[in-house]
Amino acid sequence: MKAKEIQDLIDFISNSGLAEVKIETEEFKLSIKKNSEAQYVAAPAPVAVAAPAPAPAPAASTPAAPAAPAKEDTSKYIEIKSPMIGTFYKTPNPDSPAFVNVGDTISSGQTVCIIEAMKLFNEIESEVSGKIVKILVENATPVEYDQPLFLVDPAG
Repeated sequence: MKAKEIQDLIDFISNSGLAEVKIETEEFKLSIKKNSEAQYVAAPAPVAVAAPAPAPAPAASTPAAPAAPAKEDTSKYIEIKSPMIGTFYKTPNPDSPAFVNVGDTISSGQTVCIIEAMKLFNEIESEVSGKIVKILVENATPVEYDQPLFLVDPAG
């Protein structure tokens, strides 16, 4: 089963309302379990993989300042989200420039990053056209399924 097929299956299951699905063939074993924080695990058949527990949120050590600066209104922006769990890369290799930078205008279908999942490098294409306003993930960091990666201004 290819990464795109697994992703399509995950999308279908997440939209179906099912809480858990297990698929097992001679080639692979796939277990998808949805809870309050969706976690998806895929593994080759002979390997058993447990999903990592989410890290507890750090406790606030100081009270919020009464005159906190107003947050930037991001409601007009569209998010490009991660279609899978993996490691986010801005560049095709360490010696190359980034696929996109803040301020770049992108078009639908343009490669914006790579996500490495299970030793496969998957090019992630934008589903929207517009201007990159913000890159929300640092290079070479892990990302979750459906995690926002970029903010795009469709009017840009």
